[in-house]
Amino acid sequence: MSIKTRPCSLTINGRSYGPIEVPEGLMMIDFLHEYVALTGSRLGCGQGICHACVAIVDNPDGTSEEVRTCITGAHFFNGKKVRTVEGHSQQNEQGEVIAISPVQQAFLEHFSFQCGYCTPGFVNAATIFIEKLKHQPVERDKLEDAIVEALNNHICRCTGYVRYYEAVRDLVLKTPGLVKETTQ
Repeated sequence: MSIKTRPCSLTINGRSYGPIEVPEGLMMIDFLHEYVALTGSRLGCGQGICHACVAIVDNPDGTSEEVRTCITGAHFFNGKKVRTVEGHSQQNEQGEVIAISPVQQAFLEHFSFQCGYCTPGFVNAATIFIEKLKHQPVERDKLEDAIVEALNNHICRCTGYVRYYEAVRDLVLKTPGLVKETTQ
């Protein structure tokens, strides 16, 4: 008995992959780990609840969204542009990290994580949130609710929520153009 495969081609962190023969029904988390050696996304619950596994899909209309890779097959991503946590840092030609993203830096400055298992999902969620605010700034008095909405689906077993939320709030407040003053 042979496993049925289909070709899959996609762009991950700016690099094209494929066509690669991928088993039908293979989850994206397994594709990332086993086919392209990107292990930053974490398999937490395996049921799409904790969001540790999310990757970012950049849509043709310029919007981005989180997609849970533990419950979404690799073929869903065929033809799409995907970002994983590995794609947020700047790297030199040898693949060495030379600078981390502002979100990653904020999380470090706030000691936002304990075990770090959920961190890739939080990094991706916060990145999408910051990118969204660049196009649609939030009113200052609605910032806290906006942060909760952006990060609310992510579960941290070590209960690091306060530090994640504080890091995002501080990054938003110190980045020009993301917050507009409340109109009266």
